[in-house]
Amino acid sequence: MHDIIIYIAVMAGVTYLIRVLPLTLIRRKITNVTLRSFLYYVPYVTLSVMTFPAILKATGNTYSGLAALVVCVILAWRGLSLSIVALSACVAVFVLNLILL
Repeated sequence: MHDIIIYIAVMAGVTYLIRVLPLTLIRRKITNVTLRSFLYYVPYVTLSVMTFPAILKATGNTYSGLAALVVCVILAWRGLSLSIVALSACVAVFVLNLILL
């Protein structure tokens, strides 16, 4: 039990430092174009890294998850709405699971 409290305290400290240090160390506007570009894309990359494995594992079958991902990317690239993209991915998973099982 004592170890768990230490782990939680360390995690809280690290989380606090990650959030507070940029606010205290960087007081002026960032003018470096490369750094601004990097910071602009961090949220998108983080979201992608967290959702990509979940997409492949959510259906219980990697192939149907991959099929849903391909369908989503193609339809989203063509500019279709989120509802159509999500519904098409569900249909792709359903059909592929019917074929594979």
